[in-house]
Amino acid sequence: MNLSLTQRLLLVFSVLLLACCGASAWLQIRSSDLHEKEVIQSLSRDLASHIVLNPALNPALSGDSGGAARKDALRQIFGQLMVVNPSVEVYLLDQDGHIEGDDAPAGHLKRMQVDVAPVRKFVAGDPLPILGDDPRSVDGRKVFSAALLPHADNRPPGYIYVVLQGEAHDELAARFRASSVLRTTLWSMGVVALCGLVAGVVAFGLITRPLRRLTDAMRKFDANGEPDAQPPVSASGGAAARVAPSRSRDEIATLESTFAQMAERIGQQWRALTKQDQERRELVANISHDLRTPLTSLHGYLETLSMKADSLSDTERKRYLAIALAQSVKVGKLAQSLFELARLEHGNVQLALEDFSLVDLVQDVFQKFELSAEARRIRLRAGIAPRLPNVTADLGMIERVLTNLLDNAIRHTPDDGAVDVDLAVRDGKVSVTVSDTGPGIPADVREGLFQRPFTSGGAHRGGLGLLIVQRMLQLNDSQIRLVEREGAGTTFCFELHPAGTAQKGGRVAVSAQ
Repeated sequence: MNLSLTQRLLLVFSVLLLACCGASAWLQIRSSDLHEKEVIQSLSRDLASHIVLNPALNPALSGDSGGAARKDALRQIFGQLMVVNPSVEVYLLDQDGHIEGDDAPAGHLKRMQVDVAPVRKFVAGDPLPILGDDPRSVDGRKVFSAALLPHADNRPPGYIYVVLQGEAHDELAARFRASSVLRTTLWSMGVVALCGLVAGVVAFGLITRPLRRLTDAMRKFDANGEPDAQPPVSASGGAAARVAPSRSRDEIATLESTFAQMAERIGQQWRALTKQDQERRELVANISHDLRTPLTSLHGYLETLSMKADSLSDTERKRYLAIALAQSVKVGKLAQSLFELARLEHGNVQLALEDFSLVDLVQDVFQKFELSAEARRIRLRAGIAPRLPNVTADLGMIERVLTNLLDNAIRHTPDDGAVDVDLAVRDGKVSVTVSDTGPGIPADVREGLFQRPFTSGGAHRGGLGLLIVQRMLQLNDSQIRLVEREGAGTTFCFELHPAGTAQKGGRVAVSAQ
């Protein structure tokens, strides 16, 4: 059967409820029957003793023990007693329990001997109820009253045995029970079962409601984090409630809270992956654009040289070859940058941490760009704080960082401009600031400046060089940031650990951001 959890719980609960109601009804009837027997036996405890004291019984008992006249006399006396109380049946027993006298209709006696052990217990005054054999039943047992007959010379001692609930009582009780008690019991059991079922439906509905809510959320859940796939919100509401860990002792609430945290985490990861995929697509598109221009130029000049080799002068041929060579160098540098970025992002890079002087490193990097800066009358200036400590980092990576930043700054600084490198100690770290007097970076590209490359021409700068700088500084436990300032120009800043405070080098995996 394809049943829901609530339906299965209700089915099991209904079966158990009906079983409990049936058992309760049986116990109630059984308890009521035993109580009735105890009351009747207690009220009639002395009935047999009063019969023994009846003067009319002595002549019948004093006759011949086996004579027909004695049995007729006993039958007549017992019949009179049973007329007075139709629910009782009176018997005369010998000391072994054999029936010597009765007033039973012909064929109604099923056994001619009664077990005397319960009779002796009754006579001895044991606690009630005590059940004895029913002579008119093969194996039935009923409450009774009994008394020991006085001993006489002409007859052995025996017992007066009175069954308190005889056949007449059983017939009337059966009709009454069938018409009233059973019907009342069934009605009461039905009402109890109905009330229990209603209470069960309400209780299981309340218990399984969080499970149903969680099931609906899991069915609708989609890792893309769309609004219709958000994880369930707890009763307190709010976005924080979705991810707040539950301290409730309710296992279902804990499960719901755990699923909410898991769904929120998966949604965040999926959105991050989606963003990374989009950035990767943009990277490919931008790289394709950057490659297309030099490759097209290289192809054009090589094609011209091939088609017009005989008609070109030596001067034109050399100029075309120089342009083609420059374009090929540009393509090679771009390919090398791509390879380096891929190695930094997806490979494990072994850091070679060492202590070195940033002052010496800045001077070495300045020497690389001294000629190109002089050709455009760009001033390279270094501002160095006194007693600047050495730093601990990968020397080769930091040199590449400064080279990329200075190359970027010089290329985007107009003639007669300036590029400044300032070294200072801030908040226990050595701060490196590279600034220029160029046009600056537009506001619309600043947000993703270190996540994806932009067109390298014009005022848009943020190509592979800045991505490589960002990844290298991440490996050295640092971050590059764009410093907002008034006026023209661009300022980048990052910090390095002073010597003796950085963590030991090792193999570091860089996560894409």
